[in-house]
Amino acid sequence: MDKLEEVLAQADRLLQRLEALAPAARPELCWDDAIAFRWRRSPGAGYLEPLRHPHRIRLETLRHIEQQMAEIDRNTRQFLAGLPANNVLLWGSRGTGKSSLIKALLNEYADQGLRAIQVEAHDLIDFPQIVEPVHGRAEKFILFCDDLSFEADDPSYKALKAALEGSLAATPDNMLIYSTSNRRHLLPEYMSENEATRNFDGEIHHGEAVEEKISLSERFGLWLAFYPFNQDDYLDICFSWLAELDMPVTKPDAVRHAALRFALARGSRSGRVAWQFARDWAGRQGLRDKEV
Repeated sequence: MDKLEEVLAQADRLLQRLEALAPAARPELCWDDAIAFRWRRSPGAGYLEPLRHPHRIRLETLRHIEQQMAEIDRNTRQFLAGLPANNVLLWGSRGTGKSSLIKALLNEYADQGLRAIQVEAHDLIDFPQIVEPVHGRAEKFILFCDDLSFEADDPSYKALKAALEGSLAATPDNMLIYSTSNRRHLLPEYMSENEATRNFDGEIHHGEAVEEKISLSERFGLWLAFYPFNQDDYLDICFSWLAELDMPVTKPDAVRHAALRFALARGSRSGRVAWQFARDWAGRQGLRDKEV
């Protein structure tokens, strides 16, 4: 009898361990809970998690990317109207508004049924599971991949390539892929790969490694390039963010000098650095006023 009780006790402990490893029951997804969702991986199966407090940035707060804004806005309006539209790759310098532009588009057109699903690059291998609940819904979805880059042997790279074009399973008509990256070709490029490039009767023929890398970015129908801001543009963005923070500027020359010193210390004149400077300046002035 003691032996049986010991076996039962061991079985009970084993069941407890198995229960801890089993995926927790997820509440049924309600699409009305949010305008943005995040794909979460978990043991057994992933799930879409509503983002109840998305970043509320607006299109009118973004400056000096008017051309890029006009292009992606037009593409998004085509998509919402049920017209042909392209997947978009936003690439270029860091901190120049690539991700902010996509967030602002979501806020601009959420009332017209636009929704976003954010997916990390390494989770793109779950693409078939991610898009399955989207099929047939009335909303229009942007699959948002932020700061996208891959290593050469990354399986997620193949998954994205198939999702864009090349898989027997079609991407839903109510979904586009908007991705941001600091790299135009999304994969690291090496000098040794360019050595395989050959000239045939004046035509350039890339080596297989280069062709493979180009083929991924070429599957995005719309490329939008973002470049570093010059000094005047950077300062203008600083002042615009101070205005957004309701921070009066009584000594503009002092702000300019401080903003340039801030950028020099960071080694960048980007929109992100301008936002960080505005928060720093407004916080310093507010603290000074409170302590007077």
